[in-house]
This record gives sequence, structure tokens and C-alpha cells, in this order.
Amino acid sequence: MPSYTAPTKDMQYILHDVLKVTDQAIPGYDELERDFTAAILEECGKLNSEVLAPLNVVGDTEGCVLENGVVRTPTGFKAAFDQVREGGWAGLDMPEEFGGQNMPYVIATATLEMFAASNQAFAMYQGLTHGAASAILAHGTEDQKATYLPKMVNCDWTGTMNLTEPHCGTDLGLMRTKAEPQEDGSYAITGQKIFISAGEHDMAENIIHLVLAKIPGGPEGIKGVSLFIVPKFLVNEDGSLGARNGVACGKIEEKRGIHGKSTCVMNYDGAKGWLLGDLHKGMRAMFTMMNEARLGVGMQGLAQADVAYQNALAYAKDRLQGRAVTGVENPDGPADPLIVHPDIRRNLMDQKSFTEGARAFIFWGATLIDQAHRNSDADADGLISLMTPVLKGFLTDKGYDMTVQAQQVYGGHGYIEEWGMSQFTRDARIAMIYEGANGVQALDLVGRKLAQDAGKHVMAFFEMVKSFCKDNADESMEPYVGPLKQASKDLQAAGMFFMQNGMKNPNAALAGSTDFMHMMGHVCIALMWARMARVSLDALANGTPDPDFHQTKLATARYYMARQLPATAMHLARIQSGADPVMGLAADQF
Repeated sequence: MPSYTAPTKDMQYILHDVLKVTDQAIPGYDELERDFTAAILEECGKLNSEVLAPLNVVGDTEGCVLENGVVRTPTGFKAAFDQVREGGWAGLDMPEEFGGQNMPYVIATATLEMFAASNQAFAMYQGLTHGAASAILAHGTEDQKATYLPKMVNCDWTGTMNLTEPHCGTDLGLMRTKAEPQEDGSYAITGQKIFISAGEHDMAENIIHLVLAKIPGGPEGIKGVSLFIVPKFLVNEDGSLGARNGVACGKIEEKRGIHGKSTCVMNYDGAKGWLLGDLHKGMRAMFTMMNEARLGVGMQGLAQADVAYQNALAYAKDRLQGRAVTGVENPDGPADPLIVHPDIRRNLMDQKSFTEGARAFIFWGATLIDQAHRNSDADADGLISLMTPVLKGFLTDKGYDMTVQAQQVYGGHGYIEEWGMSQFTRDARIAMIYEGANGVQALDLVGRKLAQDAGKHVMAFFEMVKSFCKDNADESMEPYVGPLKQASKDLQAAGMFFMQNGMKNPNAALAGSTDFMHMMGHVCIALMWARMARVSLDALANGTPDPDFHQTKLATARYYMARQLPATAMHLARIQSGADPVMGLAADQF
């Protein structure tokens, strides 16, 4: 059975040495002292490695079962969910007035990685609840907040988001679910939603559904969509649970992975719901939840890559196969361990350089969210808006690739279920699809985010890279700064191509959108590696007590710069080929 060890040392390095969280002028960051964050991360790591990770294979093999309208979760899930609830883990960054601990989002992000790595399917029950609670916090009335948030923050009640219908996925303007106004100010919700994560289960007293629907007579298309709070059980004025609402699970989807998470078809039959946010502004309210979910999904890409890498590394050190070409390295055994072979090293270095770079990227993104929310910083908000499709799309594309590479280390054993590596690839695959398929993320990046606020935020990012390179133009940093500068130039050249060609031929830009998203992802991770290189070079110069850790960081940074970052040149060449190679065939020629 695979195991999981929380990478708390690396998390502490990023938080305190790279991001220097206690030095940042963000409310609450002064409390994130090294000992304090260590205590949180160690306790969370223990819960995930000892309780949730062993349940990962249980959830995969047992799955969820629908019985008489109730979904039974896998053995051990409910008891584990009680432990998560009792520990207050779901509400770390939520307001204290609703039972949260009001910690910065960056520390909640670190715990989220552990939950997603140890048991992705399990983690989604609390993760979606957090997103639904965030939407109510941002858009709800005072009565709605008082009614729902105290129970949702501690996961006594869980939450969902209901968007997709059988005939419409990304194009939500086509939805048919209706919301009929009632005399008491509520709405009767009727329709069917599919792919609803945690839509029904047995781990919470109540489930609070956030449902997109159209009010008859409203504007056509997406402009006529509103968002509604639809509880599984109605809530009485004293906060107790009342009658069962007109919402039921009609089916559990059979999926390739995340079997421990119930993915439901939800049927609404005149269910009583209440408007959340403004009339016909449902997408604005829902995007509060979706943007948070997209960052969480990006984390799933990293998390599955990391747990797969941990197990592949252990296997490569233990499995004896062949002899090193430079001479025997295990003379007492019949063969050398796999890790002596250069191609296995390449494979493992791909994984290591991605996971550690992606972790820094996501943690940096979390600080932007804290800066935007806690300081009301519009520039930080614009920058994380720009980065959101990159974090979601690039990290899940590459995260899935890394789980496949980890599986490859095992050879045939990686393909059979006994060793558990297949589950990582199967669970990671969904992250490229839900919360906006990655092609949609790329279109959002190129079609909307680059031009947002007249291009202010992407120009700020380019200036950030340029300033870092200028400030670190010493000889010791050249192996990191030189490749970063070239990759940034490639990215800027791609942006220039879009500007020169996109208006007269939009396909010329959109045909290269996924390439651009990957280019930007590589540049972001390279910037993180360059920042880590600066920190580790300084640590070695100042006589660190842990030189091996920092030397390893520098070697891994050099690998990323030499072996991964040159991909930006390939992506640029693809982009500059324009739309013709992509659009060259008529539809009936395929």
C-alpha cells in the first residue's frame, strides 16, 4: 500500500525562507512564526499520514453506494470526517464569528495540500464546503450568514455547487433549471444537475446546495442566471432542522477515479430555495466559489504528483534491476537499485523539480489572495486573477504527467492495482477537467486575463521577473537568472504575437492558448526556483547548519532551468505558426 509523508520541512522553507511571511505587511502574518506554523503543519501531517492516507485505497476499492436515496461513504470515512471536524481543519481561515480561526489563507493552503495528497476524494467533502461557505460569506445576507455559516465552517453541514446539466457543461447560458418566485420570498427550484460532488452522503447532518437556475421571464442566456441556497433539510428559525426539502440524489456516477467521493445526479422537484446575491447575477456569486475551487484543483495536481513521487522514489531506491553502466554500486546484491540508472534519475528529477517548484508557486499565489483580501489590494487581486487559470490548468496538466512518470518507475507493477500507483493517475486525471476544463482555462487566460485592466497585470508580472533578474545579476545566480530571462522573453514574444494577430484573426491567438498557458506556467515555476536559489545560495554563504538541503535545492533548480524551461521555445514556435496548422481541415475532413 502506498504511504504519504507530509513535506513539512519544504513547506516551512517556502513559508519562512522564500516568502518570508512574518516580514510581509499583511494582517495576521506577524503571527505566523516558525514554531507556530510548524506545530500546525506537523499536527495536520500526522492526521493525513496516519488516518486519511490509509483510507485512500479503501475509498478507491469500496467507492460510494446509493441506498434508498442515501449515499453510504466508504468504511472509515465518517469517523475520519469527525476527526477533521473536531480538529477545526476546515475553518482555519474562516472568520472567528462563525467558528473559524481567522488564520491567513496561506497556512490553510499548506494544509490543503496535505489533505489533497493523502486522500483527494475525502478532501473534497470539506473543500467544497469551504467554497460554498465562502460564497455565502461574500454574497449572503446577514440572516443567511447567521443561519448557515456556523454549521458549515465546522462541517456539521457540508456544501455543494450545482452548475452542470445533462445538456450543458461550460455553456451555462443553456441551463433549464427554473426558479419560480413564491409568496413568502423563497423560490421553487425545479430541474436536474449532474456531476455534483458530495451532493449526497452520510457524513453530515445537512447539505447546503448552491444552485444556479433561471427565473422565468428573466434575460436570455447567462445574463438570466441567479444563484440559490437550497438546503437538503429546511432550517427552522431556531436553527434546528425541519422537513426534508424537494431535492434528492437520483444516481451516483461511475468514474475513473476519486471513487470515495460521491458524484451525484441531483433532482430538484419544487425544492425551496433562497436567492444568494443579486437577481440575475448568479455567475458573479458562483465565481467566488469557482475561483477558490480552481486554486484547490491546481493544488490537487501538485498533491497527486507529490504523493506519487514519494512512492516512486522509495521504489527506485529499493527495487534491484540491472547494473550501473559506470560500475557496480551494490556489490553485495544481485543487481543495483533502479535509481542508479540515468533515465530513472531523469524521471525522478522531472517529478521533484515540478513538485517543489509548483508548491512555491501555489504558496506565493496564496499570499496574493491574502494581500488582496486582507489589505484590499486591487493590484494583488488582479495578479492572482491572471494567475488562476495558470495555477489550475498548468499544474493539473503537469501534475497528471508526473503521476504517469511515477507509475513508469514501477514498470509493470505500476499498472496493476496492488501497488497503488494506478490510483494516483486515475485520481489526478479529473483535475484537468472539472472546475473548467483546461482548454477553457487557457482560453480565459489569453482571451480575457491578458487584456484585463488594459494589460496592467501581465505587464506587472513581466516587470517582476525583470526586476528580480536585475537585482540578482551576480555570477552565482547566472545558472538561474539567465534561463529565466530567456523564458520571459519567449513569453513576451508570444504575447506580442497575440497583440499583432489576434484582432484580425482571433483564431491565431486562441489556437496558441494552451501553449501560452504552459509557457506562463514554466516561467512562474522558474521564477520560484530562481527565488529559492537565491535563498539557498545565501544560506550556504552564511554557514547554514543544513548544507545538504540547500545544495539539493540548487541542483534541482539547475535541473529545472536546463531540462524543463527550454520548453518555452517550443511553445513559442507553435504559437507563432498561427492558426493555419490548427484550422487547416474542414470539419468534414476529420
